This record gives sequence, C-alpha cells and structure tokens, in this order.
Amino acid sequence: MTHAAQVDTGAVPASDTQESSSAPISRLMIGVGFLLVVLSYMVNAMDRQVFPPLLPNIRAEYGFSLEQGGLLATNFTLGMALAGLPAGYLLDRFRRKTVLLVSIVIYSLGTMATPLATGFADMTLYRVVSGFGEGMQSAAIFAAIGAFFAHRRGLAFGVIGMGYSIGVFIAPLIGVRLMSMHGTWHSPFYLFGAAGLLIAAVSLFLVKAGLTEHSAEKVVSTRTYEYMPASAYNRNSIALAVHSVVSGVAIYGFLGLYPTYLITSLNYTAEQAALAMSFLGFGGMLGVLGGWLGDRVNQRNLLILSMVAVSAISLCIYETHPGIGLQYTLAFLMGAFGLGFIYPNTNSAMQRSVRPGQIGRASGLFVTSYYGTAAFSGLLFAALVDAFGWSRAGLLQVTLLPLVGALALAFVRPSRFNNAVR
Repeated sequence: MTHAAQVDTGAVPASDTQESSSAPISRLMIGVGFLLVVLSYMVNAMDRQVFPPLLPNIRAEYGFSLEQGGLLATNFTLGMALAGLPAGYLLDRFRRKTVLLVSIVIYSLGTMATPLATGFADMTLYRVVSGFGEGMQSAAIFAAIGAFFAHRRGLAFGVIGMGYSIGVFIAPLIGVRLMSMHGTWHSPFYLFGAAGLLIAAVSLFLVKAGLTEHSAEKVVSTRTYEYMPASAYNRNSIALAVHSVVSGVAIYGFLGLYPTYLITSLNYTAEQAALAMSFLGFGGMLGVLGGWLGDRVNQRNLLILSMVAVSAISLCIYETHPGIGLQYTLAFLMGAFGLGFIYPNTNSAMQRSVRPGQIGRASGLFVTSYYGTAAFSGLLFAALVDAFGWSRAGLLQVTLLPLVGALALAFVRPSRFNNAVR
C-alpha cells in the first residue's frame, strides 16, 4: 500500500499544493500519519456511537419522547450532509490537512457541548455541529487517502473503516461504564471530545503534507480517461448516490434505535445492549476484508450481495426475536456487512466513478448522499415503531429498504470506473 510520495510546499490552492513538491516522505512518516488518520476516525466513531446506548438515560433526564430521542440519535448526520458538498469543493482547492484538522476541532467541541444542553433545541444544535465537523473530516480523509493509495483504495478505506469500527466497539462499553462510575451520562462526552482535540494537536506536527496532499493524477498518469464521463455527476456516481441514500437510512435507522429496541422491547439491561452495539463494531472490523475484496472482485456485485445480507439479518433480528447469544451474532453480522462491506466499498466505488482529479467532489457527494437523509432515519424509524410496532418497523426500514438500494446498484457500470481494465 505504500509508494513514493512528495511533500507539498506550494500555496494554499490544492491545484498548486498537490502538484508542487520537494522532499520525499519516508515510509515511517507514511505509517505514523496514516495511523493518526485512523485514530482520528476512531474518535469520530466514538463521538457518534456513544449517544445511542445512553439515550434511555438522556430521555429520562430531559423527558424526550421516542421520536425526539430517535431524531437526536441520528440528526448529527444532517450536519455531515451539510458539510459534504462544501467540503468536496474546498478539498479540490485547499489543503486537505487544514480541512482535516479544523474538522476534528469542530466535532470535538460539539461533542463536549452536548452535556451542556438545556433542552431539545440546543442539544439538536450541538449534535448537528458535531456532525458538520465529522462530515468535513470524512470527506478530507477519504479524498486524501483515496489519492495517496489510488491503486489500493478499497483496502485503505477498509483499514480506516476498521478504525471506525473499533470506535463503535469500545464507545458503548466505555460510555456505559463511565456513566455507572460517575452516576451521569455527561463524562463520556467530555472524555471523547478531549481525545479528539489531543489527536488534532498531535496530527498538526506528525501528519505530513506528503500524505494528505498527494495528487491522484500523478499516481495514474500513464492512463487515459476518455472513456469516462467528463462530469463528476454521471450515471455511475448518481446510481451509487441513490444506493448510498438508501443504505444510510436503513443502517443509521438501525444503529440509532437498536439499543432502545433491545432495552424496551426485549428487556435487555443497558450493559447487554451496549455489548450488542460493541458486537456491531466488532463486525465492522471486517472492513479490511471488505475493502480488500472490493479491490479484487466486481464491486457492484459485492455491494448488491451485502445489501441483500443486511436485509436477511434484519429479518432475523426483528421477526424471530432470537436469544441473547444469537442476538450478539446477528449484531456482529450486521456490523460486518453494513459497516465493513457496504460503507468502504460504496465510498471507494464513488471515487472510482469519476476521473482522478474529481475525487474531492466524489468524496463530498458520498458524505452528503449517505448522511443526508440518514439524519432523519431515527425519527422515521421511531414514527414507524409508534405506528406499527418494532417488528413491522424493522421490516419496512431495515429489511425491505436495502433491497431498493440493491436495485439502484443494477444501473452501475463497473466498466466505466477509473480502475477498469481496458
């Protein structure tokens, strides 16, 4: 996954910074920088996923309804969606490292502000602000790493996804443990926010521009892309965006209210529900395998199979009411396919659907499409639960909806990807 890279010494616009270089970046600094990027994304996941297992306690303290709680569990993705396209524009014109560092500070401060909320309105604002920073960071990370590891993009995204999944795995366990120790749900938000600020400070010095400002055109300069559409918004990218919208609504609706379902419907304890969420993250660690496969097989077909798998797993979770051991197994499988296979391969396929110089816009499109409607997925799921009950709601949003995403993928043509063999 490593190759020669150059340190950027140019002015602020990305078109200049990515093309001018001076000294090579060592493999050691590539490794250190990549590790910090992965760690920053792990903290991003911890900030996101500490909220759902603490939601019953947050609802009890503030008197929020299930619909309000469902919206708060997922509305940070509205901030991510709002950040996506502007971030894609900025990433094609300014230093990716600058966007990355600023984004970490934004979502860390938003996370630390959450316990300071006095009601639904300002907590919503803090969650959206946190999501805005997370969206900027996601676009910056995947644009930078997608350019640097252009030939192993799926594998690189899988490693980053594994870092995210580790965050999903440990955040519920740490969050519930800290809440039990301190008698309040506030402390995990302060801890994770401070961790993000610390990583941003370290990254300022140890993440080198040679990693973040690399030009994708240089990596693939021997190829021609006349066979690809000139626009970043073409048949493949739009079909992938539709699939991304659908998968975001299904997966984030599930993630946002899964602990609440286990506690209120199946009578799990908060600790058992947190462990189930951790198994989701554990399954997501298979992102390395998912990304590796995405570099070697037909990525469209892999995504279709993964969406069908999510649908089947959801059917088992909401219709069969399995015992606790099987519930943990199903949570692991949902994490494996939903986080480990669908997320990195949708992201990398989106970048492969555009010419190399447009990956910033592709990264922004992915963030906006995946997280835009996901912001309201928790609210939608809660409304369906109130209207039809948990089983029917799960059938509609997490079982049938992924099949719509699989149908959208049928319009994708991998032969028009920028890594297609011609």
